[in-house]
Amino acid sequence: MTRESKRAWFGLLVILCPVLLVSMDGSILFLAMPRISQALAPTADQQLWILDGYGFAVGSFLIAFGAIGDRYGRLKLLMTGATVFGAASAGAAFAPGPELLIACRAVMGLAGATLLPSALAVLSELFTDPRRRAQAIGVFAAAFAAGFAIGPIVGGALLERFWWGSVFLVNLPVIAVFLLLAPVLLREVRAGGTGRVDVPSVALSATGLLLAIYGVKHTAAEGPSAVAVAAGIAGAVLLVWFARRQRTLDPPLIDLSLFRDRVFTIAIVTGLLPLMAWSAAAYLAGIHLQSVLGLSVSDAALLALPGAAVLTILCVVTPALVDRVGKRTALILCHFSVAAGLLLLLMTGVTGGVGWYVASTVVAGVGYGISFSVVADTAVAAVPPERAGAAGAIAETANEIGNALGIALMGSLAALVFRLAGPGLAPTLDGTLQLPGIASAAEADAKDAFVSGLHTAVVVLSLLHLALGVLALRWLPQSEKALVPQVSE
Repeated sequence: MTRESKRAWFGLLVILCPVLLVSMDGSILFLAMPRISQALAPTADQQLWILDGYGFAVGSFLIAFGAIGDRYGRLKLLMTGATVFGAASAGAAFAPGPELLIACRAVMGLAGATLLPSALAVLSELFTDPRRRAQAIGVFAAAFAAGFAIGPIVGGALLERFWWGSVFLVNLPVIAVFLLLAPVLLREVRAGGTGRVDVPSVALSATGLLLAIYGVKHTAAEGPSAVAVAAGIAGAVLLVWFARRQRTLDPPLIDLSLFRDRVFTIAIVTGLLPLMAWSAAAYLAGIHLQSVLGLSVSDAALLALPGAAVLTILCVVTPALVDRVGKRTALILCHFSVAAGLLLLLMTGVTGGVGWYVASTVVAGVGYGISFSVVADTAVAAVPPERAGAAGAIAETANEIGNALGIALMGSLAALVFRLAGPGLAPTLDGTLQLPGIASAAEADAKDAFVSGLHTAVVVLSLLHLALGVLALRWLPQSEKALVPQVSE
């Protein structure tokens, strides 16, 4: 191995530090939410914002920061983002109330948006050989997937010994290592003037997403209101305005013309939908294991290990799998395995289902691992090197928006079912169980209503994956050469 090759692989290890943190923070609160609910007493919609405000901040600004890094320097943006991420993590750890915690999570998401596209672009510069780059992207995807998978496990281990804020302080030593080694092992990379940022587009996309999701959350948790309906409509209008504006920009913040290609569309949706399923299932199953079945945090975390191992391994071996069976087969397998895994959660109930939960994470983990690896490789290979930041941002945006939408939409759907079918004493299961002197019948009704909400969300997600799997069968060409999108410079 040459000196340059060694430098590249050591550089990859350094890049993985912020990648792990950003993905891990997308899931680390799943097991911590019962503790946070007890300590800070957030409302039903505040709970959802604590969980997915981070993901929406990341997803809303990924494209913008990809372009900024292209223009002003990706390493510089990485260093700045890591510093802000660490500071916001410390603030979240000691937040005295849900409002400040939500704000700190949003700042963490904003900083996380600076890290992912720049990290993927720097990786592409480190590995110029296509085969080595594919291997490196597989490792990158595995780290990203592992972060999502081990987030609840790390959180569970910390919560067994410390208070809930410890799940944020774990970020600080990793940030310190990255800030020390990055200037030594990584080179500054920029792409000249190709990274112009259209500020109105950033404002339209971020505001539109937040307003639309607020309308959905508020309606599900507390019922329809004039404010919620107005917010939802306003958000939809802003997102349509954003899409129309992209057609007039050169270059656009998001090149929507790419989605005219069916292959590219399926690949990017494959980045969004499995993350949507994973985050929703992890969030709702975490509550089921702890609040319905009464398992401890550490026991619930250990049950996630088999699925986490399968997910991570699949990210590493997917490039070899694609070489053997083709990208078309891999994408189809992705969606059908996720659908099958989710349907196993229908076997869970008020009194049991632990084994079915583990089986679900293992089967669905095959699809999650394929998704993480294939989408990242497709995005970077589809564009010229100088657009690597923007391409990486599109792929990671799909992941982060999917992660946030899973909790926002499916969490809201489960909350709606709970509100309609539950005892009506409190808007959430944990809030109901914490009521003093609650009758055993009301407690049983609350748990049964939550399980119904979990099953409803699982059925919807399974149907979406089955539908996309069928589309992949019909739309994806048999020829592997046709699966590489051709993008004009």
